[in-house]
Amino acid sequence: MEKIDFSGRVAIVTGAGGGLGRLHALALAERGAKVVVNDLGGAVDGSGGSVTAAQKVVDEIRAAGGEAIANGASVTDWDAVQAMVQQAVDAWGRVDILVNNAGILRDKSFGKMDMADFRLVVDVHLMGAAHCAKAVWPHMVAQQYGRIVMTTSSTGLYGNFGQTNYGAAKLAQAGMMQTLAIEGAKHGIHVNALAPTAATRMTEGLLPPEVLAVLKPEAVVPAMLVLASEQAPTRTILCAGAGTYEAAHITLTRGVHLGLTPDTPERLLAALAQVTDRDGEMVPGSGAEQGINEIGQALAPRR
Repeated sequence: MEKIDFSGRVAIVTGAGGGLGRLHALALAERGAKVVVNDLGGAVDGSGGSVTAAQKVVDEIRAAGGEAIANGASVTDWDAVQAMVQQAVDAWGRVDILVNNAGILRDKSFGKMDMADFRLVVDVHLMGAAHCAKAVWPHMVAQQYGRIVMTTSSTGLYGNFGQTNYGAAKLAQAGMMQTLAIEGAKHGIHVNALAPTAATRMTEGLLPPEVLAVLKPEAVVPAMLVLASEQAPTRTILCAGAGTYEAAHITLTRGVHLGLTPDTPERLLAALAQVTDRDGEMVPGSGAEQGINEIGQALAPRR
């Protein structure tokens, strides 16, 4: 069995001052990576900030014989994110791995949600991930190697009451991953997404104690290590929780060609069961394949 090893690699883990991010940073360091431990040090809702949390994780890594440096940048601050990446390059000469883990919660049903809370959650999760990916991208292109792990969520993939802001941002990360993986392929940059189910600060109060006891965040870390490894796939959404690992796919059904006539809306309504039938569905290699399927059926000879 091939061992996953990060000797000589440099990793940045955002939101790594506690919870799952801390475990990601520790695991990467344990397997040889030099790690930038980033954390704003704020509360679950994003308020406040201190580099103390990040420094504590750095101290843990160093006490175990590893190499790490702390960074307290907010991922919403583009200039600070660029400085964080430069900090890694100045210290170790390169950046090989980015784990976009930073996030906050501002949960409330959509009808009661303040739009400022919607925007802030999107800014942290989506724009934060975009800032970090953009900042590391030229370095990864130059070295023709990179591994980027987005953190998506079952909420983004499948929905969850009271989390429209979080779900929108998390599915957007999966969408960003799809295109970055395509664009990064020729440069040796693999981009994937991790959908964790784990008991952390962000899940306290959402799940009963007996369930939280099963959902050890440590059980998510192996999936991150695979997605950050030299052997990593690309354009993959791995789900992980309680020691179970799955893959999520955004699929396309075969569909039905109906043409365009005055009664097409009525015929489409009548054919919805056939249109949504998942028998023979596919996972498109890119967005263009939806159009290829549609055009192919439109131009196919009619019987």
